[in-house]
Amino acid sequence: MKEFRRIVVLKGGWCSEREISLISGATAADALRDEGYSVEEIDVGRDLATVLPASFDRLGPDAVFNALHGPFGEDGRVQGLLEILNIPYTHSGVLSSALCMNKPRAKMVLAQAGLKVPEGRTLPLNSLTGRHPMAAPYVLKPIGDGSSFGVNIVMSEQEVAPKTEDLDADLFGTEALVETFIPGRELTVSVLGAVALGVTEIVPKNTFYDFESKYAEGGSTHVLPADIPEEVADAVKAQSLKAVQALGCRGLSRVDFRWDDRSGVNGLFILEVNTQPGMTPTSLSPEQAAAAGIDFGALVRWMIEDASCLR
Repeated sequence: MKEFRRIVVLKGGWCSEREISLISGATAADALRDEGYSVEEIDVGRDLATVLPASFDRLGPDAVFNALHGPFGEDGRVQGLLEILNIPYTHSGVLSSALCMNKPRAKMVLAQAGLKVPEGRTLPLNSLTGRHPMAAPYVLKPIGDGSSFGVNIVMSEQEVAPKTEDLDADLFGTEALVETFIPGRELTVSVLGAVALGVTEIVPKNTFYDFESKYAEGGSTHVLPADIPEEVADAVKAQSLKAVQALGCRGLSRVDFRWDDRSGVNGLFILEVNTQPGMTPTSLSPEQAAAAGIDFGALVRWMIEDASCLR
């Protein structure tokens, strides 16, 4: 196995999750330096194909730690560039990254693998004229963005229905995903390689696990391990492993669930699979790794040692 010493950390970018990526990247870079690696950080722009090979006085990196989130960095496009440049990288490869970022397509694969997902459909963004697109309660969200940007939850048909002109076209593009709201509790599992690290219940301070709940200090409470029946915990972990296998994820990923606790194991629904989990001080995956005995330094070292092309 080739030993990687020169590491470039990709962070920032220009999508809605830029600020989170900057924190993830800086945190990972500091930890990699503490582990003895030589590290350069790149705030990614559209000139990445030129800037990346010029790093380390034009020696280029041995490997890339990808700390980008959202479109371009998480959806297979940066992964494709790294394949062309033949630079090993962390997290999932081109196909898996693109698939997981497209929520409707990912749901199709998960359903075909026998996993439960909320019922729903895509619809043209310009079709939202003030009538409810499905019976309430429902969730309307972009098909390819993260960190809960653009999520609308409508709990009753007495509420005002979302309208095209009120939605951010930069987040939604030309389509939206509408799906049944699943009542109950929020659970998440990080998967490192072929190991489910643990089950966390997220208790947001706001009405749902929105951007503030995810990233503001005290925005949510993480109960780890989740206070749930053992059979449900076992099922969540087993379904997480099945999901990342079906979608072809590599490295570190995270599977998010809603659990209708009135229905036991049958109340588990997968909301999405995140191929680039946050690495900030409040992020779930580093927290679950630490609870499993893997501190942050060991986690980023594992991820770099796992880096490759053709993932």
